[in-house]
Amino acid sequence: MSYQHQYVDGTPIHYPLGKVVCVGRNYAEHARELNNEVPSEPLLFIKPGSCTVPSEGGFAIPQDRGSVHYEAEIAVLIGKPLSHKPSAEEVLDAISGFAPSLDLTLRDVQASLKEKGYPWELAKSFDGAYVLAPFVSGDNIDDLADIGIRLSINGEVRQDGNSRDMLNPILPLIQHIAGHFSLQPGDVISTGTPAGVGPLLAGDKIVLELVGHSHVETQAR
Repeated sequence: MSYQHQYVDGTPIHYPLGKVVCVGRNYAEHARELNNEVPSEPLLFIKPGSCTVPSEGGFAIPQDRGSVHYEAEIAVLIGKPLSHKPSAEEVLDAISGFAPSLDLTLRDVQASLKEKGYPWELAKSFDGAYVLAPFVSGDNIDDLADIGIRLSINGEVRQDGNSRDMLNPILPLIQHIAGHFSLQPGDVISTGTPAGVGPLLAGDKIVLELVGHSHVETQAR
């Protein structure tokens, strides 16, 4: 995917599509539901931009690699370079937009990799592993500590979280990330998923929401 069909409040995005920096176990209840330890600092991993697909028109999921799990997340679009542990003001200035997204996981594959002490890329970075809805402008979000993220499947709410429950809030999280490696315009920060993850099946009808800001309907196939 490129950003040629992605928008911030109807304005085309002109940045190159960059990396997706993901945060594992950023909600304590999600860590517990998978019987994982709650980390003492941000647990980071990176998805390549090539695994990103738009939510519009539906998206394909693998049919031959075991269980595919959904993880609804708040995605943050970076619009200016950030590095060397920027100030909170610099981070705010660099945020271009917010969107609901799906971080897809091959859960059986991930479990096997974790048992062997191997990295997670095969479970997290397959083609189509990151489903990205259109962005709303960062100017539309008044309080970064009060962003609701909600996922419904076939009319049933499965995840209903809020950024206030993050172990690592958005601004200090991005400061931490940029203190370790540079962020460029077009990069996305995927801020972690609340509790309620589970299997996704072909044919499932999905509604992704940034509560009060964005409502996106799509379908797995």
